Amino acid sequence: MDKSLVRPRSLVREAASLRAGVPTPAVHVDRLCARIEQVDPLIHAFVPEPGRADRLQAEARALVARHPDPAQAPPLYGVAVGIKDTVHVDGLPTHGGSLLPPGVLAGPQATVVDRLRAAGALVAGKTVTAEFAGSAPGRTRNPHRPEHTPGGSSSGSAAAVAAGLVPLAIGTQTIGSVVRPAAYCGVVGFRPTFGRIPTAGVLPNAPSFDTVGLFTADLAGAALAAPLLCDDWDHEAGPDDGAGGGAWADGAPVLGVPVGPYLDRAGPEARQAFDRQLALLAARGLTVRRLDLLPDFEELERQAQTVNRFEMAASHTDWFARFGDLYRPETAASIRHGRTVDPADRAAALRARTAFRERLAERRQRAGVDLLLAPSATGPAPLGLDSTGSAVMSLPWSFAGLPALSLPAGVTAAGLPLGLQVVGEAGADERLLALAAVLERVLDGA
Repeated sequence: MDKSLVRPRSLVREAASLRAGVPTPAVHVDRLCARIEQVDPLIHAFVPEPGRADRLQAEARALVARHPDPAQAPPLYGVAVGIKDTVHVDGLPTHGGSLLPPGVLAGPQATVVDRLRAAGALVAGKTVTAEFAGSAPGRTRNPHRPEHTPGGSSSGSAAAVAAGLVPLAIGTQTIGSVVRPAAYCGVVGFRPTFGRIPTAGVLPNAPSFDTVGLFTADLAGAALAAPLLCDDWDHEAGPDDGAGGGAWADGAPVLGVPVGPYLDRAGPEARQAFDRQLALLAARGLTVRRLDLLPDFEELERQAQTVNRFEMAASHTDWFARFGDLYRPETAASIRHGRTVDPADRAAALRARTAFRERLAERRQRAGVDLLLAPSATGPAPLGLDSTGSAVMSLPWSFAGLPALSLPAGVTAAGLPLGLQVVGEAGADERLLALAAVLERVLDGA
């Protein structure tokens, strides 16, 4: 590993420094652009942008004019953010990782970008995505091992945070496109409850699943950003985890592990690391319960693919008819497959999803489980750039629309990161972040 490529930055510290006036936004932009010029030619996290420095300096001057006293400025004052290239940003073209003319894909600025800018953030640029947030990889390389994939489809966003180009980046997840690249790149990836961050202004993949998420270096960064981006954030939610002094309170979270055919999909390195993590958590006094939650996992996979392919084809009906020859083979194959799906089959799969969501909630409540744990991916980032890896470890939770996050959880013998996936209850994103902080402290102290 070239250690100069891996330098994640704390969003909390950076935001506090900028609001303290050191550095100024202008100096911060100079440093940001210098880092991008130094590192990005090696990892290709950002979509190339002529005149990036001039644009950002102009935006920094406008920000200072609006907020002359940084101490009174909004919480992300001057913080540079990466935005996945499926998310519309005023002043920047949206390519969706494709060869389609950007004007065809243009649209109003996304709600998530409106919220970031209202919080004082500067848009560092568009980050590379797999084509239309699908399976055709972009150019991005993993900062830990540039010959390995960073994961996808939010590849550029995860790599940009891991490489310290930005402390916060926006991605999207249909099945596994935030949690998986976060694990591969050794950062935190947070996918809120489906619909918690509006998808207005985001190119659709499968609207029944598409969820806006974010990447940060640590959980504290996610906890700072999430309330600014999610609808109706409850700042009072989230119990005292009782972690002070290393002793858990009576309310310490109960952890559930979904054993069976789902967990069997994890490879040996992921399973061995996961077993070590569970043993460590149990040794620190946390209750771990193994549950047979997903006996019909293969059927869930089939249902999710039915909805995904049908909706992807529907989302691209007009564009594919006009520009089908410009699509990558993997994307074109998915769209053609989606055209063969009977609408009745999609409707049946959506009904099955509702039943699954209700069944899962009932089983969790009956077992007294606060969080579900699983590997974030089937293993470390695969060698090569022709695939973004398997999203299967995220599939059931994305299918159910549950909030989930990936915590960095050690490395393999070869130095590749691994992630621990933590899954909360629908709508309880605040509680997920609060309880996950317990796990982060244990893992960091191991």
